[in-house]
Amino acid sequence: MDRRAFLSVAGALAAVTTMAPKAFARNFEPSSEPVRYPEPDVVVLDKRFKYKLGNTPILRLYRGTLWAEGPAWNTVGRYLLWSDIPNDEQLRWIEEDGHVSRRFRSPSGNSNGNTFDYQGRQLACEHGNRRVVRYEHDGSVTVLADKYDGKQLNAPNDIVVHPNDGSIWFTDPGYGALMNYEGHRLKSATVQPFQKEATYRIDAQTGRMEKVDDSCFKPNGLCFSPDYRKLYIVDTGASHYPEAPKAIRVYDVDGRRLANGREFCSTELGGKAGFADGIRADEDGNIWAGMGWVGDGYDGVHIHAPNGD
Repeated sequence: MDRRAFLSVAGALAAVTTMAPKAFARNFEPSSEPVRYPEPDVVVLDKRFKYKLGNTPILRLYRGTLWAEGPAWNTVGRYLLWSDIPNDEQLRWIEEDGHVSRRFRSPSGNSNGNTFDYQGRQLACEHGNRRVVRYEHDGSVTVLADKYDGKQLNAPNDIVVHPNDGSIWFTDPGYGALMNYEGHRLKSATVQPFQKEATYRIDAQTGRMEKVDDSCFKPNGLCFSPDYRKLYIVDTGASHYPEAPKAIRVYDVDGRRLANGREFCSTELGGKAGFADGIRADEDGNIWAGMGWVGDGYDGVHIHAPNGD
């Protein structure tokens, strides 16, 4: 399906399906009316999408955070952790009974993105402390990155780990240094708090940090393809740079480097373009993106086929 036809279908569905305004008054509380299967708010725009389950609903796990970010699933512990940046804490949802623990880590350094490495250690990007840290098995904290080229990092945002060599890749757009709400505001006239926004790689064996890309205006969420040969990076630079595209970019992973950077997809849908944030690839190479800043009929999770549709 070409993009014009795709957008036409999306607009039509928004008008006649549960994407209509009435759908957004839906109550997700435990006392709400049961959902009639199949889940009405999972809307299929392309027949290639085969992931809609006929007998499960969208569930709200928790409410009450000010700005929820950086969800990371721990397979061994069977729990989901995430950051509440303004409240300077991390929370944890436990699968066995649905319990949510407040202040799993508090203070959290106004952490944003989280993940786990292949030794089961949590990695976190801290806005407030402008650094990337690792929580060790003995409870200690190791600082993995806080400077580049002699200058402080802006405010690391999101983070992933490559399985082949354990290398750590993270983005540094600087949002946490532009306002006190998400970190500590740096009194500066520039939207580049300390240095040009960029994406970095940390070598797992030596700890050496390298800049791998600075073509994005403000690199945000990132993820690898299922074969780990590509790296996708969200560019949310339009928040501060009028000329910046609202798009997700993709790069070929060439050892320690990135090559052949190009636009993977625009965030436009139905004539409107918002911002992507967190992204992940599924086993078939589809990119699942948290989208927002538009409103009803747009905000939610968008899934792009491997070719960008």
